[in-house]
Amino acid sequence: MFRQSTHHLATYYAGTFPGVMAERAALEESLNCDVVIIGAGFSGLHCALRLAQAGKRVVVLEASRVAWAASGRNGGQALLGWSCDMPPLEKALGLDGARQLWSSMCWAADELRELPVRHGFEVDYRRGSLWTAVLPRRVGQLREALHKWGYHDLRLIEGAELREWVDSPRYVAALHDARGAHLNPLKLAQGLAAAFEQAGGRIYEQTRALAYETLADGYRVRTPQGEVRADVLVLACNAYLDELDRSLSQRLLPVGSYQVATAALDPQLARSLLPHNSCVIDNQFVPDYFRLTPDNRLLFGGGCTYLGGLPRDIPAATRPYLERVFPQLKGVAIDYGWGGHIDVTLKRTPDIGRTGQRYWLQGFSGHGVLPTLAAARAVTDAIAGDEQLLALYQRIGNPCFPGGAWFAAPLEAAGKAWYRLRDYL
Repeated sequence: MFRQSTHHLATYYAGTFPGVMAERAALEESLNCDVVIIGAGFSGLHCALRLAQAGKRVVVLEASRVAWAASGRNGGQALLGWSCDMPPLEKALGLDGARQLWSSMCWAADELRELPVRHGFEVDYRRGSLWTAVLPRRVGQLREALHKWGYHDLRLIEGAELREWVDSPRYVAALHDARGAHLNPLKLAQGLAAAFEQAGGRIYEQTRALAYETLADGYRVRTPQGEVRADVLVLACNAYLDELDRSLSQRLLPVGSYQVATAALDPQLARSLLPHNSCVIDNQFVPDYFRLTPDNRLLFGGGCTYLGGLPRDIPAATRPYLERVFPQLKGVAIDYGWGGHIDVTLKRTPDIGRTGQRYWLQGFSGHGVLPTLAAARAVTDAIAGDEQLLALYQRIGNPCFPGGAWFAAPLEAAGKAWYRLRDYL
């Protein structure tokens, strides 16, 4: 599963990134620090920045480039909640525990809006998200979310009014979240990395963590040309954890996910598709998701593959779903098509925890812009001595995939096919 690269994939985000992304040297020495973090995606960078601001000496090791994987390639939707939605969390934690996690997600939404302003970088932040229902029988899922969690920024939109929010015949209802948002994820990650370095932290790119060992007084991480000793170890590798920690990677199935970006649309046409410029995701088992960019492109995704590969022609594979949502875009030019891997757990629930002073953040299951920040708060609070939030995550419990990924992948693919069928029934 491990891939090392000196360049970012040819995504819309990389292709339109302003200026030149910073390149950082590989580690070629032995270092001592308070905390070593493996992985420079959202979860690792959020932890790193919070810890550095708290006065910790923090080193981040990245096998490729900052935000090379899912953090720099995703749909850019900052949605409140988790991939599993709330029922599995309520089942594991009870209503009160689930509400505490939801409260931490609300904090993350506010924090993410304020972070770029506080540190002086741009992420193309736009407020507003829509959670839509394709099937009438799934409108109840929207209604439950509207009333159950004591959250007052939601509004149910039905009937003729819906076309004033998303000009598509596909949807029967939508839940508008005023605190949801969308943004450029690669800009966010690069901004977080720069803010962390300004706070005194160090990032080493092209530095794969080969192995780690537990010492009497901490941890030692070995890399190809150096090593890091630290009191605390944070594993933030997600789908690319691989052999570094088999006890954790056995809880994950790397799933391929992909999306496209159209050519720039006529501004009037773009505004007619999403008049309020909200991002959209539906509540099908395999959801479509989409949003507009500042240069009037439609970013559209939702396809996934459980056997590890990606379609040879991502635009061709995605076009039927895009045109199903927006028939008025039939034949639209597609300028970018790209994919990558997300870290899916068996129950689609987040896997955040600790053993000793070894912490991990993983299992975001394709929904990580806000959940990574909420999880980073739980981990960094625990490192500082407050384990209340982390204890909730650890109560969720995430089992290993039966038989490992090689056996689980075809079973998951078969399960996906069944749930895909239910999306049409």
